[in-house]
Amino acid sequence: MLPVKRVISELDAYVLLTYSSMSTSLVIDNIIFYLQKSGGISVVWYELISRLLAERKFSVYFIEYERIVQNIFYNKLRILDKERIPLRLLCLRIQRFLPIKLCGMQKYPFIFHSSYYRYSTNPNAINITTVHDFTYEYYNKGLAKWLHCWQKYRAIRHSDHIICISENTKKDLLKFLPDITENKVSVIYNGVSEDYYPISNDISASLPFARDEYVLFVGARSGYKNFEFVVDALGTLLLKKLVIVGSPLTVKEQKMLRLRLGEERYHCVGRISNERLNLLYNNAFALIYPSYYEGFGIPVLEAQKAGCPVIAYNSSSITEIIGNTTLLLNELSVDSLKKKFDLLENEEIRNEIVKAGITNASKYTWNKMYDQVKELYQEVLYKRVLK
Repeated sequence: MLPVKRVISELDAYVLLTYSSMSTSLVIDNIIFYLQKSGGISVVWYELISRLLAERKFSVYFIEYERIVQNIFYNKLRILDKERIPLRLLCLRIQRFLPIKLCGMQKYPFIFHSSYYRYSTNPNAINITTVHDFTYEYYNKGLAKWLHCWQKYRAIRHSDHIICISENTKKDLLKFLPDITENKVSVIYNGVSEDYYPISNDISASLPFARDEYVLFVGARSGYKNFEFVVDALGTLLLKKLVIVGSPLTVKEQKMLRLRLGEERYHCVGRISNERLNLLYNNAFALIYPSYYEGFGIPVLEAQKAGCPVIAYNSSSITEIIGNTTLLLNELSVDSLKKKFDLLENEEIRNEIVKAGITNASKYTWNKMYDQVKELYQEVLYKRVLK
C-alpha cells in the first residue's frame, strides 16, 4: 500500500511502495483528466478505472498532480488517498510531454499504462500505450501536429505492447509507424454505457423540440467533423430542427446558425449527463454523424443502443463498428442526406434499422473491454517475468 498524505517528489514516491508476490502492480497515469474537461478519451479512461477500482484485482496506484481536476468523469471516481501518487505540478504544458521516471521502483516488474502517450523510463516498467486515432496526422498542421506526433510516436516506440481501439486505427498505426511489429499490437474495442436504452414512456415535454422533430449532432465540431455541412443541409431541406450536444457555441457558430437556420430551428444543450443524452437520443429523428475520420465513434453506438437511427459518413472506423445499415452516406450532399431522411419516414424500414442498431450496439460493452485489457496486463507481465 502507499501511505502518502502529502505531495512528494516523483523520485521518492515509489520508495514507499511495497510489493506482494501474489498480485500485479499496476501504475495508472491519469494525465488525461488534467488535459480534458470531458471527451472520448476521458470516457474510455473512466470506464477502465471504475472497473479496476470495483474489482481491485491488481495493486493499482494512480499518478496525479497537486491541482484541482475539473474533468466531469474523474470527479465520479472514488480513488483512495493510499492509492494516489501525488506529484508536484510545475508546468502542465511541459510535464504532459515528459516520460515518468519512477526511480524508486527497482525490485519487481510493474505495468505502466498512461491515459495519454506517456511512458515510464524505469527498467522494470512494462509500458502499454493505447492509441485512439490519427486525427492529428490527417487533419492538423504546424507545431501542434509536430508536438503531438513526436510524443505519440515516442510513447509507441517505447511500449512493450500497444492497444488500438479499432482495426482502422491499427491499420493507420502500421501505416504511419511501419517499424512497429504487428504482433505488438492488439485491437480492443471501446464499449457503450448501460445508461443508453430505449425509453418506453413519453416524457417529451422536457425536450427542446417535439419527438422526431429534430436531429442530433453530438461531439466536437472541428472541420473534419462536418458540422457546417449539417447546418447547410438542414437549412436547404427545411425538414428538421437541430439539437447540438457538446461545447458551447462560438460566436462564429451562433452567427452561422442564425443566418442559415434561424433562431427557432436550433438549440445547443451543451455538455449534458448520459441520462439527459439518452432522452435526446430516444426522441430524435436521427443522429447525424458525418465525420470524415474517427478512431472509434462512441456516439454512433450510444445512439443505436438508445434506439436512435444513425446517419453517418461511410469512412474510417465508422464502417467497421456501425454494422449493416442502409444509412451510410457515400458522399456528403443534400440529396444523399434527403434520401436517408426519406428512408426513415417509412415506419417499417425505420423499425428494422432501430432493431438492427440495438443488436449491433449490444456487441460493444465496457465489461468486455475491461476483461480484454486485464488479460493483456497479465500476458505482458508473464512474458517479462519469464524472460
